[in-house]
Amino acid sequence: MPQIANLDLDLLRAFLAVARTQSFSRAGAELHRTQSTVSLQIKRLEEGLGYRLLDRTPRSVALTLRGEAFREAAQRMVALNDEIVARINEPDLAGTVRLGTPEDFATSHLPDVLARFAEVHPRVNLEVTCDLTLNLLDGFRDGAFDMVLVKREQGRRNDGTRVWREPLVWVGNGSAVALRETLPLVVSPTPCVYRKRATDALAAAGRAWRIAYTCGSLAGSIAAVRAGLGITVLPKEMVPPGLSRLDGVGLPDLPDTEIALLTSPTLATPAGRLRDHITRSLEQGGA
Repeated sequence: MPQIANLDLDLLRAFLAVARTQSFSRAGAELHRTQSTVSLQIKRLEEGLGYRLLDRTPRSVALTLRGEAFREAAQRMVALNDEIVARINEPDLAGTVRLGTPEDFATSHLPDVLARFAEVHPRVNLEVTCDLTLNLLDGFRDGAFDMVLVKREQGRRNDGTRVWREPLVWVGNGSAVALRETLPLVVSPTPCVYRKRATDALAAAGRAWRIAYTCGSLAGSIAAVRAGLGITVLPKEMVPPGLSRLDGVGLPDLPDTEIALLTSPTLATPAGRLRDHITRSLEQGGA
C-alpha cells in the first residue's frame, strides 16, 4: 500500500519538468540534476502515490491518464509555494523587465499571468511589447528585450523553452467563403507560422488559394474576416464572437501551434522571476 503523508515539492518539480520536456535528460538539465537522479525522484513519487504517472519507452515519455490529472494539482502546489516564498523573501524586488509577445497570445493568455506577477512584485516594472514574431526575434537579438514569447514550428528544441501548445482552426464569417474554388486567405505578413501552416496544408491537399488580405494587426485581420474578405487561421481558444470555426467544409487539418519562451543568458533577478512565473503559469494550459 502507498504510504505518503506529505508531497515533496522537489519530487513535484521533477515530475513537472519531465512532463513539460517529455524527457528525463532535458528535465535533468533544466533542474541541474543527473538523468538518474530525476528518474529516481519520479520513482519515489510514483511509489508514494501508488500509481504510475508516466509511460516510458526507450524513445519517449508520456503522461498516463492519472499523470495528466495529477499534473494540475502538482502545478497548483508548486505555484502556491513559490508565491508564498516570493512574498516572504523578496518583498522589495524591484527593476524593469522587457517582454515581447505576439499580439494574439498577449490578448488571450497573458493578462492574468502578468497580473498575478505584478501583484506579488509591485515594484517590478513590466514593459510589454506586442509585435510579429519576426520583429520580436530581431529585437531580442539586438538586446531590446530580456525575453520574448514567439511562435515556432513544433519540435525545434533549440529555440527556447516550449510553454504553450494549442490546436489551430480555420475561422470565417460563415462557410460560403470557404466553398469558393480559390480560397481567399487573411494572413499576417511573411514570415508567419500561421500563414505557413495554412498555405502548406492547402498545397498538400491540392486546394487552390490566394492571399486576399495581409495585416500585421490581429484586430485588422479579424475585421477583414468579419467583412467576408477571406478566412484565416487562429488558435482554437481565440475564435472571436461572431465568427465560427469552419469544420466540415473540406478544409485540411492544421498542425498545432507552439509558443516558446526565449530568454537572455544574463537575466537580472526580476526577469528571472518572471521567466519562472510564465513557465509555471502556462505549462498547464499548453503542455
